[in-house]
Amino acid sequence: MADNAIPSRVRVVPISLDEANELVARWHRHSNPTVGHKFSIGLAAGEEMVGAAIIGRPVARPLDDGWTLEVLRCVTNGHPNGCSKLYAAAWRAVRAMGYRKLITYTLKSESGTSLRASGWVSVHEVAARSWDTPSRPRVDKHSLQQRLRWELETA
Repeated sequence: MADNAIPSRVRVVPISLDEANELVARWHRHSNPTVGHKFSIGLAAGEEMVGAAIIGRPVARPLDDGWTLEVLRCVTNGHPNGCSKLYAAAWRAVRAMGYRKLITYTLKSESGTSLRASGWVSVHEVAARSWDTPSRPRVDKHSLQQRLRWELETA
């Protein structure tokens, strides 16, 4: 973009899971692409994709009550306010689909500024734990860190 060009206005656009996962692989600091989703949304500035969010069923099965979805991934290329726009758009879409709650997680070391800016509330600290269990042996491919669960809920 030329120095005197007006920046393109960003808009929320539908994207496929493959497209969203491509951006996750490129830009996410510590998480891998996801296997499934309910839907994904992108953030476009002109013709350029500058962000994506993947929304699916809650990973924690006790929270999978049929009324709750989770933002599984939210990534941007650093576009100003991009994550806040994606979180807010995800909440609008989830509510329009009839869901009552939307959750997501951040590492405890992350600020959560984008979430606070779009109205989310930190509700629970989640202890670091391994996915490896006797019934489902797994190799941890991520560092074990404490996380915060954030929520938005209809009244």
